[in-house]
Amino acid sequence: MNQRQVGPFQVNPIGLGCMNICPVYGPPPAFEDAERLLLTALDAGVDFFDTAALYGFGESERIIGKVLSKHRSRFTLASKCGLHGVDLKGDGKKVRVIDGRPETLKATCDISLRSLNTDVIDLYYLHRWDKQVPIEESVGALADLVRAGKIRSIGLSEVSSATLRKAHAEHPIAALQTEYSLWTRNPEISVLQACKDLGVAFVSFSPLARKFLCADLKDTSGLIPTDWRHSSPRFNAQNYPHNVQLLKAYTDIAHEVGCTPAQLALAWVLHQAPHIVTIPGTSSIAHLKDNMGALKVSLSSDVLHRLDNAINQHNVRGNRYNEQASSEVDTEVFGS
Repeated sequence: MNQRQVGPFQVNPIGLGCMNICPVYGPPPAFEDAERLLLTALDAGVDFFDTAALYGFGESERIIGKVLSKHRSRFTLASKCGLHGVDLKGDGKKVRVIDGRPETLKATCDISLRSLNTDVIDLYYLHRWDKQVPIEESVGALADLVRAGKIRSIGLSEVSSATLRKAHAEHPIAALQTEYSLWTRNPEISVLQACKDLGVAFVSFSPLARKFLCADLKDTSGLIPTDWRHSSPRFNAQNYPHNVQLLKAYTDIAHEVGCTPAQLALAWVLHQAPHIVTIPGTSSIAHLKDNMGALKVSLSSDVLHRLDNAINQHNVRGNRYNEQASSEVDTEVFGS
C-alpha cells in the first residue's frame, strides 16, 4: 500500500474523519455501530484517525479512546484544540468557543489525553486561529506540549499561507488541514504551494463536499432540521438546485472511469499532489469500504482536465460557509 508523509509519520493516503460519529449531519450512530465502524476502518487499512475536542464536545474523542486505545500502535492519532465547548451559563448546555490562549490549549490537551486514553497525541492541530491571540503565541504553547511529550507534532486548520509561514517560523508545522474538493478550490490560491515549499502535509477534509459529490443527495428537503448543511449557502434552496445540475457531467465521468462518484472525488484529491492526504468522514461501513476503493482508481490527465471543468470555483454557486463561520477562518478566498 502506498503511504504518504504527514510530519514524521507514514500514513495511508485515505484516513478517517471522526466528526460523523457525533451529531453533525444527522443523529449519531449508537456506540456499538461507531465501534464497528472504527474497527472495520482499522482492519481495512486506515491508519490515520482524525478527531477534535469540538466533536460532540469531546464525545468523539471518548469513543475513540474506548474503542481504539488497545490498538494504539497501529495508527496515527490526530486531534484538535482551540475550538471547543464551554458551559457559559452554568446550565449544562455547551456552546462552541474559539480560544487560542496558551493556558486554554494546554488544559484542553490534558482533557483530550484522558478522553483518548493515550499518553501522547501524534498530531495536534490548532482547530481555529484565535485572531485575538498572535499565532506565534498559540503555536508556542503547542511547542511546549511537544517538549513535554504530550504531542508529537503540530498542525493548523483553516489558515492562510501567510499564517502558516508565521507559525512555521515559530515551530515546524507538520500538517495544514482545510476543506478541499472539486467544489472547494480555495487551497489552490496559495496554501497548497506553501505547504509544498515548507514540507508541510496538506490534509483535505470534506473531500466529498459534504455528500454532494456522492451524487445521491438530489435535494435537501429530507435533511433533519439540525443538519449542519442547512447553514451552508451552497445547500440552500436558491443555490443547491443549480449545483445539482453540475453532477450530470461528473457522474458520466465516474461511469466512464468505472468507479463510484465518491471514489472519483477522492481520487481527484489524491491526484493533485503527493503531499496531500484526505480524511473523508462517514458513519456507514458500506461508505467506508467504498471510499477505500478510491486508492485503486487511476485518473488520466484528460479525465483530470474534464473534472476540473465540470465542477470548480466558477460554476459552483454559494459560499462554503455562512457569514459567521466565514469570519472565524483565515483561509484565502477567490476574488479578494
